Amino acid sequence: MDSDLQRYLDDLVGTARDVLGADLVGAYAAGSVGLGAYQAGRSDVDVALLSAGPLTEATKQTLVARLRHEALPCPARGLELVVYDRAVAASGTPEPGFEVELNTGADMPFRRTLDPADRPVADGRFWYGLDRSILHQSGLALLGPPAEEVFADLAPADLRRLLIAALTWWLALPTPPADQPAPGTEDAVLGACRSLVRHRDGVWLPKVAAGQRLIDAGDRTEVLQRAVAARHGGPPPTGAQARAFQQRVRDEIAG
Repeated sequence: MDSDLQRYLDDLVGTARDVLGADLVGAYAAGSVGLGAYQAGRSDVDVALLSAGPLTEATKQTLVARLRHEALPCPARGLELVVYDRAVAASGTPEPGFEVELNTGADMPFRRTLDPADRPVADGRFWYGLDRSILHQSGLALLGPPAEEVFADLAPADLRRLLIAALTWWLALPTPPADQPAPGTEDAVLGACRSLVRHRDGVWLPKVAAGQRLIDAGDRTEVLQRAVAARHGGPPPTGAQARAFQQRVRDEIAG
């Protein structure tokens, strides 16, 4: 692991322990770190904390104050932190169910949500169940029991519904104008690849690895090749290409 990232995660866990004490059951690296695809300078740091029970409002506020970028500088683009009650993590619920959500970093818009009811519906409520499914498979334990023992996976019907909801949300975003390469479309395409591989093969892969798996399986469409190449400095797909691929993936998952 990148040494700056390792120090940051150690400090984050130590700070969380200072705030939560014995109520801190575990801490887990998710996202690109958990999947072994972290890229310094590009990736976010995704962390899930597990508490023994619901947190008080005061504890939530203190945790945010101690972990936000201004108090504990994140060496990546930003930190995406979610805190779950242990019972929620073990339930396999598709609902958000979090205690605290914190997005913070030098290059990341600040977000602090202390109750799932306050999360704007327009921002999507599918993220959390999908993230816990990834944690169940690939969460890296920084503290506490193995992730697969504390995070339950989603039921197949719930997984399918959330994958469709995620693709529908992405498709509702504005399409970049003109038929020119559009920055960011590679992430939209590769995110759809990861959803499709999970649906077909039952495994979560890093985004680029998911795109490459589809190419190796015979899906050699230009949009996939451009999306993978864009991660290595090539031009990204156009907005129209990305949108058409996302639609195709959503249609397949929807059956």
